[in-house]
Amino acid sequence: MSQVHSKQKPFHDPSLVAARADLLRELRTFLPEDTLLEREEELRPYECDALSAYRQLPLLVLLPRTLEEVQRILRLCHARKVPVVARGAGTGVSGGALPHAEGILLSLARFDRILDIDPTGRTACVQPGVRNLAISEAAAPFGLYYAPDPSSQIACTIGGNVAENSGGVHCLKYGLTVHNVLAIKFVTVDGELIEIGGQIPDAPGYDLPALFVGSEGMLGVVVEITIRLLPTPEQAQVVLAAYDDAEKAGQSVGDIIAAGIIPAGLEMMDGPAIAATEAFVHAGYPTDAAAMLLCEVDGSEQEVAAHIAQVRELLLAGGATEVRTARDNQERLRFWQGRKAAFPAVGRLAPDYYCMDGTIPRRRLPEVLRRTGELSAEYGLPVVNVFHAGDGNLHPLILYDANQPGELARTEELGGKILELCVEVGGTITGEHGVGIEKINQMCVQFTPEELEQFMAVKRAFDPRELLNPGKGIPTPRRCSEYRQLPPQAPAHEHRHDHH
Repeated sequence: MSQVHSKQKPFHDPSLVAARADLLRELRTFLPEDTLLEREEELRPYECDALSAYRQLPLLVLLPRTLEEVQRILRLCHARKVPVVARGAGTGVSGGALPHAEGILLSLARFDRILDIDPTGRTACVQPGVRNLAISEAAAPFGLYYAPDPSSQIACTIGGNVAENSGGVHCLKYGLTVHNVLAIKFVTVDGELIEIGGQIPDAPGYDLPALFVGSEGMLGVVVEITIRLLPTPEQAQVVLAAYDDAEKAGQSVGDIIAAGIIPAGLEMMDGPAIAATEAFVHAGYPTDAAAMLLCEVDGSEQEVAAHIAQVRELLLAGGATEVRTARDNQERLRFWQGRKAAFPAVGRLAPDYYCMDGTIPRRRLPEVLRRTGELSAEYGLPVVNVFHAGDGNLHPLILYDANQPGELARTEELGGKILELCVEVGGTITGEHGVGIEKINQMCVQFTPEELEQFMAVKRAFDPRELLNPGKGIPTPRRCSEYRQLPPQAPAHEHRHDHH
């Protein structure tokens, strides 16, 4: 994607250069040299996450190896009032790990060990830099796996999953990250180590792990996570259904859930997404379909057989033009491989795309698809739809060309309209990608000023100086006031960098 929304680090600001030099001198007293990245060419790979519409060079990048190093870094930054942005693998798509121009970027990539797997208790204790897929690979010999499986699971790390409350294609039945985390160890902004949660089902006090999951690095720096593992299902089977109309596919989603079936995964793709994915992966998708559903059920052999038969009947009754059951496990995995490769596949259709993330009530799915199509036509920008249909988590992909003057601003406005449509029908502006910097204006639409102030009160309880990932997640009252006063077609990105 193209480089836009860039605020370059003021290398020639004398006061900042002096402060940076002082900070480096102190860091070198306790950090190995290979932990410190300071040259511009070293900082450049960290200037953005997977949403490269926002770029910012940090003051420094630090890659600590030990807990003690993390604690000392945070104590120093707290004392000097230096902002800190924690980063995992950088696969996020909401600008949540965008660096701060006057702060450090704290990479946890070297915290990459699986500390323990308990087959009896069905838990794993891991460091934040462990890849999502690596957990299931390590647990497989015990007949266990980790259920949340974002499309980026081959690369994304569990720390980032905790920060954004990631989901995946199997979150309908098995839940998001928040439903699979038992305990968290984190370092506070002033360097104290805190452990919250545990393996007791109903511990006294507040449910702090649930508060921490999805907090986008704004409350503390996660250094260890205890997660729940599940037994590998005895059998899993997937059905592919093709439709000549996207609204019919959306209605079938509700029919399946209404019948009392909770699929392990229930995904939907529209025609352009199907064609792009098939050309990229060759998964065997019906390229002449206007929409496609993938419905997977798992459990015992008897349960799977009964549910597959019932799902096929519902899909055909709902207007599917073709219903195909995977012939074997290899074909089942190929169907899912296509779905998980949909985002990069769509990326080949245009110079740039803007990935949105909103959640709506399932019953409003046909209406929202129709109205999204109308918005797409109004703004003259194609929208490709790939989403977790079972829980109403939409991922509209807006195709655009950032090299065309004004096109990014129009794309952002269209994305904002889609998110505000989600709120209008009773949904929310994010399901698993987080708010970051991308959706911070829409927070002003979903929440009242009083609600936003309560969010900030929680933030200040953990981080009184507002040094952890500042400017993300929760908008200031001034920002909301500005956003509500924006005239039509105003480029929203001009208001995107007001840090606390």
